[in-house]
Amino acid sequence: MALCTLTVTSVSAQQMDQTAKNLKFYGHVWDVVVNEGRVDMLDTAFAENVILHTTPLVTGKANAKAYFANYVTGFSNRKFTVRESLAQGNKVVKYWNFKGKHTGTFFGIPATNKDVDVIGCTIATIVNGKITEERDFMDMLEFLQQLGIMPR
Repeated sequence: MALCTLTVTSVSAQQMDQTAKNLKFYGHVWDVVVNEGRVDMLDTAFAENVILHTTPLVTGKANAKAYFANYVTGFSNRKFTVRESLAQGNKVVKYWNFKGKHTGTFFGIPATNKDVDVIGCTIATIVNGKITEERDFMDMLEFLQQLGIMPR
């Protein structure tokens, strides 16, 4: 009976250790990519077949990297803050805030020189130290209104 309990405890401790590593890794990735503007970090952070559940669906490391590069080239004074993060197994959830000034082209939208301040949530899957999947949720109407593209 004691041997069985030790085995279960050992597995649980390993899982908790990996969960903590995933949280630390994921927070670091987005700090470097968005705040420091070093999009090349995604070359090692993303799995080759990463999937971004956006509209339209983005698949593959190169396409996902290009997708996020829009935030770096489209906004100056970027500040990405993880307000809260949780993890279980290979899933990481982050509640975040993105601020910046729209001074460059962003997904084909010319600079508006407007400031944005939006919140959102991301659910990510991390397998073997690589991000394999992301689902981002944010109030896109509010974001477009702050950019001055949609009326209030």
